[in-house]
Amino acid sequence: MLQRIAQWRALEQRSADKSAEARPVFDRRGQLLPRERVGLLLDAGRPFLPLCSLAGFLQDQKDPAASVPGGGIIAGIGFVAGVRCMVVASDSGIDAGAIQPMGLEKILRVQEIALANKLPFVHLVESAGANLMRYRVETFVQGGALFRNLALLSAAGIPVITVQHGSGTAGGAYMPGLSDIVIMVRGRSRAFLAGPPLLKAATGEEATEEELGGAEMHTQVSGLGEYLAEDDRHALGIAREVLAHLGPAFSAGRSAEFHAQRPTPDARPEEELLGLMPSNLREPVDLREVMVRLVDAGTLLEFKPGYGAATVCAQAVLAGHAIGFIANNGPIDVAGANKATHFIQWLCQLGQPIVYLQNTTGYIVGRQSERDGMIKHGSKMIQAVTHATVPQITIQCGASFGAGNYGMCGRAYGPRFLFSWPSARTAVMGGEQAARTMQIVGEAALARKGTAPDPAQAKLQYERIVQMFEAQADAFHTSGLLLDDGIIDPRDTRAVLAFCLDTVAQAQARPLRTIQFGVARM
Repeated sequence: MLQRIAQWRALEQRSADKSAEARPVFDRRGQLLPRERVGLLLDAGRPFLPLCSLAGFLQDQKDPAASVPGGGIIAGIGFVAGVRCMVVASDSGIDAGAIQPMGLEKILRVQEIALANKLPFVHLVESAGANLMRYRVETFVQGGALFRNLALLSAAGIPVITVQHGSGTAGGAYMPGLSDIVIMVRGRSRAFLAGPPLLKAATGEEATEEELGGAEMHTQVSGLGEYLAEDDRHALGIAREVLAHLGPAFSAGRSAEFHAQRPTPDARPEEELLGLMPSNLREPVDLREVMVRLVDAGTLLEFKPGYGAATVCAQAVLAGHAIGFIANNGPIDVAGANKATHFIQWLCQLGQPIVYLQNTTGYIVGRQSERDGMIKHGSKMIQAVTHATVPQITIQCGASFGAGNYGMCGRAYGPRFLFSWPSARTAVMGGEQAARTMQIVGEAALARKGTAPDPAQAKLQYERIVQMFEAQADAFHTSGLLLDDGIIDPRDTRAVLAFCLDTVAQAQARPLRTIQFGVARM
């Protein structure tokens, strides 16, 4: 586990190092690097939860040694002037902040999180826009959702604040256009539907960038910007002032109340979480051992412990929040599915969030299982997960195979947050099972034709299928595809859950003033 954590941290550092290579350019322009901007914006000493840090890993560049994760975007939940916010920054140290396909998916996901959790959306923008050398029509079309989401956030009563550190061209110009408050930097901010090269190509008109869309023009003539800053630091200071004046609904007071309710954490060492998940996922694990190391005082109230024992349901308190756990100590059988369904409905009646700890090979199969109605009982569990009225948070600890991924609130079921341990593996089934299934199907097809399989060819195909499944099941690969909200160190699980539970609790307590439309720029 420590080796996997080191590999993951090295991948995150690779992204930071790649961005930092642009420091001479930023210094020459009198600008801060993207990560420095985020650091200055955030409150010192307050927690920050990075999201989707491996976005894009192995997607555009298949060589693991050359792939730079992150999607060209820095994103996470943190505190600005005491307000819990979603903070997003263009990583303009990489390809001038050009939008990458998985970077777009990352922005869309964090916008979804901001909307669900009533988090002000703060965007530090400096982007070259779409990379025309890697143009993909689907990215252009789907990219429209970014701007639609900004309109939805504003109309929901959730402030959208943009600091325009650099360029915003074409579609990127709608980022400030659809923001409630825009802060621009003198001599650096640019926003135009067509930059000088496109303008000349389209109309023959010649104009400088400053004339077309400079900060002074937009704050004094067009009205696109509200505040004119002298440099990056000044702009970030203004952003902090804007957040500080959002009013009592967004103030830190509510957050302080939640923190004040927290009892002293249990003394069980978090280091023990490193050794609980075996490298071989065939070995059984009792996930109660994980639960008791996460909750206050290590105390669990287990629900129906003697029924459907392979599916563990328990109530507990974590960082002062009453919650329910659902975890897997084996395949989900008929009794386990019914028990989980009952428990989900019970937690919905109580209004308590549900935390899923995934380590499952899926719903149990076999002649007797089918006769017992596994399909219909598993479907009831999936219906309960789908319609749950309380926040759901998922941690993928180990295996997440087959329909077990669905029944345990996988990505497609819209959990508020979903994180993976480095040990997690996600697939429709294990690689060996998939290869053996295809082998049996192939042998049956040959038998119908009256021919025998070639042992060497069969062995080669078997190994190829296993390798394909194993590579795609890896947590780093699935995180690169944004099938989670990021990898977490098992030792940080309690802190991450506490932060997320604070976030959803504050969202439930935060009154919003919804309006029919987003705030229009005047």
